[in-house]
Amino acid sequence: MRKLSFSDAINEALRQQMRRDPSIFVYGIGVPDHKRIFGSLNHILEEFGSNRCFDTPLCEDTMTGFGIGAAICGMRPVHVHIRVDFLLLAMNQLVNMASTMAYGSGGHLKVPMVIRAIVGRGWGQGYQHSKSLHSYFAHIPGLKVVMPTTPYDAKGMMTAALQDNNPVVFIEHRWLHWAEDNVPEESYTVPIGPGQVLRKGDDITIAATSWMTVEALRAADVLQSRGISVEVVDVRTINPLDPAVVVASILVARAILLEAGLSFLGLGDPNLISWGSLLSEAQERIGVSVWLALFPGLAISLLVLCINLFGDGINDVLNPKLRKK
Repeated sequence: MRKLSFSDAINEALRQQMRRDPSIFVYGIGVPDHKRIFGSLNHILEEFGSNRCFDTPLCEDTMTGFGIGAAICGMRPVHVHIRVDFLLLAMNQLVNMASTMAYGSGGHLKVPMVIRAIVGRGWGQGYQHSKSLHSYFAHIPGLKVVMPTTPYDAKGMMTAALQDNNPVVFIEHRWLHWAEDNVPEESYTVPIGPGQVLRKGDDITIAATSWMTVEALRAADVLQSRGISVEVVDVRTINPLDPAVVVASILVARAILLEAGLSFLGLGDPNLISWGSLLSEAQERIGVSVWLALFPGLAISLLVLCINLFGDGINDVLNPKLRKK
């Protein structure tokens, strides 16, 4: 099977669905410029023309409202925000309009709209352009929020989002755009909701999202060298959060959540109703204890630090097989 980058996978999903459905169009700040949003919009302007791929003024609130109106009238807009920081300027449209329209109209009105938002630091970004605010949107009933990690999921979840009749916030970590993986050429969907197990393990479960899933896989390699088998779960969808895959995976005495966003009331805060109910269920069923790690790189840093401090004693901390002896 051929390999595609994360950005090329998004591009292919968009182009395939735009050929299938003439109601889909892409718009946003910087959409048609030469960088084409990390290359994810390459060839779209040339293939579909400026009526279906166009730039916008610096007015996030108005442009989001424009997309909502277009969606209500039967179009399927894709609004691109190259920096999630400024999507906050459109919160009124998301909280009071897009997310509530179906409820407020008794199901008569739909808002089939995709909002792409890019999170994470790096790429020379300043402090106003480097935040990871994805948990903000997961708090809004009526919004679906996805965070794919792999190129395969990026294409499949973008296709699913474009076919969904609800507003979907599609979160992309900027460091993922160059990741490569096997991606089928044909169109397919990855369902919004369920997570997936990316790596099987027996001793400890790490549940993560987006770039932190990459960190989790790296941490699993480090722990494997210490004789500890790690299972890695990619949550993928943060609203609606489906706990089934994570709970089913937590069959050992330790679990770790990896999250690159906010520690207090962010996605990884165990006090939140979503994670809190998930973890309470797991604790009641199998008596697990849960650790929370935040920020990119912390997974590797913690493990290296623990190995340096405790040496072989790290196995006694993390490996339930040894601890039970």
